[in-house]
Amino acid sequence: MKFKAQTKQNHLLERISTQHLVVGIDIAQQTHVARAVNFRGILLGTPLHFSNDDAGFSLLLQ
Repeated sequence: MKFKAQTKQNHLLERISTQHLVVGIDIAQQTHVARAVNFRGILLGTPLHFSNDDAGFSLLLQ
């Protein structure tokens, strides 16, 4: 079963191209943190801290 999950994950990773921006978000109760990486996994910019409300999500979209 683990082999099938790893194979699926590999197929998804292979679909990431130079046109993609990958954003990881660490969610928490009050404040979330987002970080962007390029298709090779190289960090871009600084982490973005945003609150768990409309204003925080607007900041994330900007």
